[in-house]
Amino acid sequence: MEAINEVHVSEPGLVVVDVAAADDETAFAFHTALAARWAATSVERTTRDAGQPGVRLRCYLDLRQPLDEPGQRPAPH
Repeated sequence: MEAINEVHVSEPGLVVVDVAAADDETAFAFHTALAARWAATSVERTTRDAGQPGVRLRCYLDLRQPLDEPGQRPAPH
C-alpha cells in the first residue's frame, strides 16, 4: 500500500481504513458496510502483496458525515 497522504487525515473525523481480507468478496462486503454508515470513497479493486495471503483494500471515511438512516444519505439543504 502507498503511504498515507497528510490531506487524508488533516482534520478530526477523517479516517484512512486499510483492510486485509481472505478474498475480494469479503473486502468489498466490509467496504459496503462502512459506506452504509459513513461517507466513504468508492473502491474498484483490491491489491495482492507478493508472498502475503489474501487481499488488501484501502478506503477513506469522513466520520463527520453520518447517514440519517441505515442506507440513506442525508437530504441536501
